[in-house]
Amino acid sequence: MKKVVYIAGPMTDMPNLNHDAFNAKAAELTEMGYIVLNPAMLPAGLRQSQYMDICMAMVRCATHIVLLDGWERSDGAVAEYALAKKLHITLLDRDVKIMVDNQYRFEPQFA
Repeated sequence: MKKVVYIAGPMTDMPNLNHDAFNAKAAELTEMGYIVLNPAMLPAGLRQSQYMDICMAMVRCATHIVLLDGWERSDGAVAEYALAKKLHITLLDRDVKIMVDNQYRFEPQFA
């Protein structure tokens, strides 16, 4: 079975919506043989809720999720991380290394 990887990371308030980082990681993952689900490929002009609905569906289709730098400061990426963890989807760091449960502890910041 082919591995399907979703790319999660910060987009909102980033230059060019961080598309350069997403697209570079997508190219790297494609070269490694993954089927890549890249939210940077979504069309401009949707509402945030529409993007999140589409992205959560993409996460549910993935066998792996790779977390880009700064993901823990993005509400959307944190939600994607939580869903992936709940569904036992393999979590990968930016170097495409498997994250073990205690390797990264995410402490949510509540306002």
